[in-house]
Amino acid sequence: MCPFRYLYHVLLFILSNAFLTSCVEWKSTFDPNAITIKTASSRTVRVILSEVPDDKVALLNDRDYVQLRSENEDLATVKNQQNVRFFEVDKGNRSWDAFFDVTGVFLGQTRVFVEIKDRNNQTEKSNEWLDVTCLRPQRVIDRVFTYSVVILVTVLYINFGAAINMSTIKDIMRKPIGPAICFACQFVFMPLAAYGLGLALFPDFHELALGLFFTGISPGGGASNMWTLLLGGNINLSIAMTTISTLAAFAMMPLWIFTLGSTIFERAELGVPYQRISTMAAGLLIPLAIGLLIQRYMPKIAKILVRILKPLSLILILFIVIFAIVANLYIFQLFSWQIILAGLGLPWLGYSFGWLSSKLFRQSSPDAIAIAIETGIQNTGIAIFLLTFSLEQPMADLTTVVPVSVAIMTPFPLLTILIIQKCKQLCSRKDSKLLNHSERLESEQNSSLS
Repeated sequence: MCPFRYLYHVLLFILSNAFLTSCVEWKSTFDPNAITIKTASSRTVRVILSEVPDDKVALLNDRDYVQLRSENEDLATVKNQQNVRFFEVDKGNRSWDAFFDVTGVFLGQTRVFVEIKDRNNQTEKSNEWLDVTCLRPQRVIDRVFTYSVVILVTVLYINFGAAINMSTIKDIMRKPIGPAICFACQFVFMPLAAYGLGLALFPDFHELALGLFFTGISPGGGASNMWTLLLGGNINLSIAMTTISTLAAFAMMPLWIFTLGSTIFERAELGVPYQRISTMAAGLLIPLAIGLLIQRYMPKIAKILVRILKPLSLILILFIVIFAIVANLYIFQLFSWQIILAGLGLPWLGYSFGWLSSKLFRQSSPDAIAIAIETGIQNTGIAIFLLTFSLEQPMADLTTVVPVSVAIMTPFPLLTILIIQKCKQLCSRKDSKLLNHSERLESEQNSSLS
């Protein structure tokens, strides 16, 4: 028997089913046609079936043939289908109605359809649907997290304004090769890398691609200075690049969001929140300006603020990530190999590209370390801040999982390098001690012989 005969029958079955589903004679109307519910709560919805053929009328109250089905049962489900009863409301229009309950399971968006089977087991799915948005219940801890993030980010930017050393920046900008390389890596390569990774890893989950893109366009993180110092990089260059990166972000982040980012918003069927993003970006300028004024008119206070800038930056990142995890343990239900790979991939690409670009332009190893770290470490706190305040729920919650993943994965390669460095230093110390000991023994032997 021809092996392609089975393939022919399978294709014929699929095409015939698709044809039958697309040629639905009856219509469904949901009242309301879109609902928003909280997880573990329910909402009653009315459905009206009109122009129902006579051969299907007898099947309406048989749940083996007629069902209300959620597109994604993990997000929302139709409970107690056996209790759903259709009643005739208009003989002339052959209309029947019923009431059913939709229960929220997990945050996200899905649809509910009507499916009718005939006695030959051929399924027809309604061309109309009910849009369902499922949100998390608002809790006190969510408000505490939101307000504390606002306060910490505000204080950080006041400190940052007080710490900006314009004379150091001017000195570095006289030979701006390092900052120019870092700027290109940070605001050209990283956004494009984040966009490409999003397309590759999240082709069907555009909200996750959006979260990765927001992370990729964020400025360098405050932890970059700490890691540069630990790994023997040029700390002055690192501080200057962090300053330039943070200031440039006020222009570069909205630029990327409103251009390339708008394509992700379109795929996710979301409107670009121009006003919110612009307000958030402009809002960060106010504490920065306050910090500059403190530096100008209250230098003693500015010195105190400069001393606490590094620990405060580290506290901000740790606080936002840890609090985001504790307050939103649902995040780990969303973790998948794609999210873990995105969390590892984005900083790894940044480190590698920053290092290679630096070496291509013949930068010293300390400068290359500073540029690589500044490129790879993103200020995930700013990404979470913008996503939380720019997007409506549940998108704000769903997109946050990616910057949290990036924040968790970012230190691992740097920690590995630091451990290798420390091991090499210990080995070299042991070697030098052994060499000194052997030289001492040799000198003692020579002296005894003489």
